[in-house]
Amino acid sequence: MTLIFESQFERTLDALVARFSAGEAKKVEAWVFDDEKSRRQAEAALDTKGVKAKFRSAYKPLLHFFLEDVQIADLAAVHVIYPVYAACPKNRFLLEAYPIAGLSADLKMTFEAGRNDAFFYDVTLTTKDGAESTHKVFAPNRVHTDFIGETLLSPTGWLSIDGGSGERLETDYEALFHSAANAVASHEWGTTEPYFEELNIAVTFPAEDKRLPVGEEVVSLREALHEDFYFSLLEVFQKKSGRPIGDRHLRPGQIVPEIRFGEAISARVETHAFTTSEQTAETQALDTATSPIAAGQVRQELTSIEGVPFEARARSGRAVEARYHKGSDKPIIISGGQHPNETTGIVGAMRAAKTLAARPNAHFVISPLENPDGYQIHWRLRADNPFHMHHAARYTAYGDDLEYRSGANLNEKAIRVEAEKLSGAKLHVNLHGYPSHEWTRPLSGYVPRGFAMWTVPKGFFLVMRHHAGWTEQAEVLIDRVTRHIAAIPGLVHYNNRQVALFETHAGETGFRVINGFPCLISVDDRHTVPLTLITEYPDETIYGDAFVAGHTAQMKTVLSAYEAIQTIDEPVAQSEAVA
Repeated sequence: MTLIFESQFERTLDALVARFSAGEAKKVEAWVFDDEKSRRQAEAALDTKGVKAKFRSAYKPLLHFFLEDVQIADLAAVHVIYPVYAACPKNRFLLEAYPIAGLSADLKMTFEAGRNDAFFYDVTLTTKDGAESTHKVFAPNRVHTDFIGETLLSPTGWLSIDGGSGERLETDYEALFHSAANAVASHEWGTTEPYFEELNIAVTFPAEDKRLPVGEEVVSLREALHEDFYFSLLEVFQKKSGRPIGDRHLRPGQIVPEIRFGEAISARVETHAFTTSEQTAETQALDTATSPIAAGQVRQELTSIEGVPFEARARSGRAVEARYHKGSDKPIIISGGQHPNETTGIVGAMRAAKTLAARPNAHFVISPLENPDGYQIHWRLRADNPFHMHHAARYTAYGDDLEYRSGANLNEKAIRVEAEKLSGAKLHVNLHGYPSHEWTRPLSGYVPRGFAMWTVPKGFFLVMRHHAGWTEQAEVLIDRVTRHIAAIPGLVHYNNRQVALFETHAGETGFRVINGFPCLISVDDRHTVPLTLITEYPDETIYGDAFVAGHTAQMKTVLSAYEAIQTIDEPVAQSEAVA
């Protein structure tokens, strides 16, 4: 174990109360990264000293204006002119307003791009009795250079005294992040990947999550800090390796930010050995499972599938297990858990395999949990923050995306190579998920770099990748699959609702809608199987009926793809066509 960084930080709210209790000013306004309860307590403390204070949220300030300063139930219409700034995507501040348009079904809300780069939202409110008022909502930001040399525009703290325009205030939240991340960036890591087994970032921060009345949406400063640490440190190591930012071949080791609630503000960064223990849980009936099933149950369920067992090994030594169920039908490969914080696919894959195994002539490979090391990280992180996205569990213990491996030492990916060899399948159904609520990186430009398309939910999304000669087959397959799963009660309505909110806050969609499902279809020869259907269900992280609905949709997608491929002919080879 090597200690990289350790520090405690003075809470910004405490420092402001102490500073202005001495009578330095009569009116104080500040924007900080704190929950509403803490900000109100600080205001009350200064009020006893005769100081009028207003502490606003530096994170998503327009959303908090509507949550804290406006009676939404009284409104008939809202018009927002949002800032546009050259140093960030044009829709950045529109995204930052998410999910205001979903707060009330009766509210008519319109957005308009501004014509200058001032950090203000211009808001016009119209009440149900016709009264109109205008407001300027400040969104403090700063232009800065990040750890990899990119220029970003990011939310920041701000302080205004006695009505002045004010100046930037570096908050505890910002200082903690930049100090700890800089320590990692400046540490001597050597030249050989992986650099560590686990890089652990243990943080305590006193901010409570706030659930919103819109789907699975939540305001979580701690979750945002996890995302900023994880992806920023990946970028630090990508730059160190000389790879492009976002390259998924990078193998630094397992990066694990653990951001817990605590009254003290602290950060400790150190390297750890692998955690080789395995979390356990009571067995759940697959059809009605309301939360992720334990790895032990995945293995047990797999033994009930008749067929040839085979396996690969993860970096930690954990087994990646699969079954080849041979039959006379056209075969498919079913996989889940490539990114194991996307948990509905793991259950959906097992449910589909068990259904197919009961049919005569069924022919398939099932590998339901391809990344067991990442799965244990997800279980570990859910203990403290069960509803967070936990992208630290996304990649393997090497820190890479297993799909992008090549060469001799494939580890987890060897399961796919063997699956293709045994089955000869032309279709791989690869079950995935994505965030069930907004995904942000507030201290690194707000919009997750490289993942802008996935920052806001947009329903059950399907990605069809195919070889160049398989375009017709890909189109037929996606049409048949979406027609079939459109019959799942409520699923198309669920998609429509999320897509509408996505369009309001993100602008152009960039995807097709086929039979009620957002889809991307593209030529991609990276996969050795000619047809790859990737599901993306918004499941990071859901429970209860929402979880059941998710893995049911995943299961039925597999079954409908299986039926579709049985009647789709392979493309005629060029030589045969000429003959």
